[in-house]
Amino acid sequence: MPYTIIRVETTPNPNARKLIVEPSPGSIRSYFKADDADDDPLGRALFAIPQITNVLIHTGFISVCAQPGTKWKPLISTIENTIAQIEPA
Repeated sequence: MPYTIIRVETTPNPNARKLIVEPSPGSIRSYFKADDADDDPLGRALFAIPQITNVLIHTGFISVCAQPGTKWKPLISTIENTIAQIEPA
């Protein structure tokens, strides 16, 4: 079963969103540049989206930061379509 966004939450950082997802993305990990996520299919897929600047993957959510000024509604749609292509490990 691919990942599905259940809910999107704002954070104190206007450039970040917390995405509650199912199923669990597994272990906790964070990436501050695309090269760091090379061995992680989920992280690598998220960094393939041009606006994404860093990623935190937690046991029940994914937090993404985007470039300042990013329009969140279309970005969330892109993220949703992207993670729907990833099969959890």
